[in-house]
Amino acid sequence: MIRVLVVDDHPLVRQGLRSLVDQADGVEVVEEAADGERGVAAAALHRPDVVLMDLSMPGIGGVEATRRIVAADPRVHVVVLTSVPDASSVREALAAGAVGYLLKDAEPAAVVAGVRAAAEGGAPLDPRAARALLPDRAAPDRSAPVRSVPGGPASAAAPDPAPFVSGREAEVLRLLGRGLANKQIATELGISERTVKAHVGSVFRRIGVGDRTSAALWARDHGY
Repeated sequence: MIRVLVVDDHPLVRQGLRSLVDQADGVEVVEEAADGERGVAAAALHRPDVVLMDLSMPGIGGVEATRRIVAADPRVHVVVLTSVPDASSVREALAAGAVGYLLKDAEPAAVVAGVRAAAEGGAPLDPRAARALLPDRAAPDRSAPVRSVPGGPASAAAPDPAPFVSGREAEVLRLLGRGLANKQIATELGISERTVKAHVGSVFRRIGVGDRTSAALWARDHGY
């Protein structure tokens, strides 16, 4: 059974999340908290597997509450559930120790899937939150070095090509981009969890990242 703590200052939101989570198989809400301070205390008391954390609350906000909860017990998986998808909020939440970032207008099934993924070691990330972290590509980089091409006009230096990722690794990377945990990826691809773990490690080395959230962002940035 996946034990969930809901932290949100709006009673209707807490009630709705409790109803949603409790209807899902193998998941239950063990406690609710109306602000960050109570959320930290509830996490210490109930030791949930997953915390659904709002960001904007009176007193201690979601970022600081996340930091305190994770510092006290790194085994707790905090998933931010908020209405704000701006880049600074996403960065602050992930830096504080959150493993995922979902938006309140997401489909109910996506929230439940995010809880399951987080509990199993995944990194559920709403595509809009991931997009907010990507660099703005609307304008060309005029500071790029210029390279003269024989017989042609000067042009900006071509960017380094993306690292080669094998067929199976590409499939794993695509599922990482969806925030799936190793067990879920194994089921999706029909391979063992041990094999998935090996592929994930290889993918991390190839694309130069050290955690699942960074891999998910890289995957979405490169069209996986």
